[in-house]
Amino acid sequence: MNLFKIAWRNAQQRGLSTLLTTISLALGVGLVVLVLSIHGIVSDAFQRNATVGYNLVVGAKGSPLQLTLNTVYYLSQPVENLPYDYYLEFFGQEERERQLAAYGGHLDEPDRPGKFSLYTGSDSGGLVIPVCLGDYFGEYRVVGTTPAFLDNLKHGPDVDQPYEFREGRNFQTHSEENGFFEAVVGSRVASTMNIKVGDTFNPTHGDPDGKGHDLGFKIVGVLKPTGTPNDRATFVNMEGFYLMEGHAKPSEHGDEEEEAEVEEEVVAGDEGAVPNTPLPLDQREVTAILLRPSQTMFAMMLQNVINEGLQAQAATPIGEISKLMEQFVDPIRYVLLLITAITCIVAGVGILVSIYNSMNDRRRDIAVMRALGARRGTVMWIILLESGMIAVLGGLLGWIAAHGAIALASGTIEDRTGVPVNFFSTTSAELYVLPLVLGLAAIAGFVPALVAYRTDVSRALAS
Repeated sequence: MNLFKIAWRNAQQRGLSTLLTTISLALGVGLVVLVLSIHGIVSDAFQRNATVGYNLVVGAKGSPLQLTLNTVYYLSQPVENLPYDYYLEFFGQEERERQLAAYGGHLDEPDRPGKFSLYTGSDSGGLVIPVCLGDYFGEYRVVGTTPAFLDNLKHGPDVDQPYEFREGRNFQTHSEENGFFEAVVGSRVASTMNIKVGDTFNPTHGDPDGKGHDLGFKIVGVLKPTGTPNDRATFVNMEGFYLMEGHAKPSEHGDEEEEAEVEEEVVAGDEGAVPNTPLPLDQREVTAILLRPSQTMFAMMLQNVINEGLQAQAATPIGEISKLMEQFVDPIRYVLLLITAITCIVAGVGILVSIYNSMNDRRRDIAVMRALGARRGTVMWIILLESGMIAVLGGLLGWIAAHGAIALASGTIEDRTGVPVNFFSTTSAELYVLPLVLGLAAIAGFVPALVAYRTDVSRALAS
């Protein structure tokens, strides 16, 4: 008779014990696979979202990790703001003069190129995009920026996919219909808040439960899902963002008449009038600046130049996320893997105990097999095969259960992390799980197999 059939029948004779041992091992394997899969999903979410079409994030001095989490992932709180004239240091003389003429206010030395403009020439592929944070729409961040954010940035694994609209269009700096108050919402914001193109919302200041602004934004576009944190953000025209209460900083240059005019426009919004005069330059601030230098080799040079200054810092999103993974996520994974490995070892001990305890009842069967010509090694292999069958069955059941749970939660996972997963989404580390379980089963089956190997045929038949 085939050795596999004999081993299988032996397992069937101890049906309940075999079932409980298999379930115990399946739970252990399932936990290991879940830990590896979750770590893979988290790593993928952070890594793919750290590659967002720009090389550097510039913000006020402080923690570069906090700057990255706040600006790229909208997960943390901004430290401080940067003055608007620092943002203008990334542009040439022509753009600096144009903005001063368009918005008014005060700008030191407008008739010179910005000191960082050499690295960010827009005519050769450079990109400079301001970001203003601090308001919320429900639980989601409101991001004040320029149309260039959605027009010029790319996303996707190869950073080559443009932002597309499920409905509507990108907001404009100024439109005849809505003035400065246009907005675009991410896909998850639209579905969760149940809003569409044509609706109006009023951001809350500083906190999801904070005071609502009197001025509202008209939604002109809804983004298609991108798998990035931008699915969970609302993008508003920066010019409208500046005109909301509490967003203008006091002027340091004493232009009281101009300040009074702007204040009058904002107050008029309480009575239904929409402000149509942009905020002067010296009353503006930015939370962060997204930079893509005109040449890749300029990124590190520009980062060093900025960090050597006293006013701002530059962080590389990919580098900061790698540090986060190494310092926080990986150690947690190792702890969880240790716990689940102990669970698997306990399940392996269960295999050993289950088979070993059955050896007294099987001594006569083993002796009969030996009397009919079976060799000691053959008997030993039958016990090892029985242990291996339990391991394979438990391992497969654990893998199926873990990936079944991932498949059931795939919609939630994709909504929250932007990582698409399905039943067959695996990590490379999972390839080592089944061989390790088989090795564990071989060790667990060795002791009872040795007992079977050493069975005294004459004594067992006489008993």
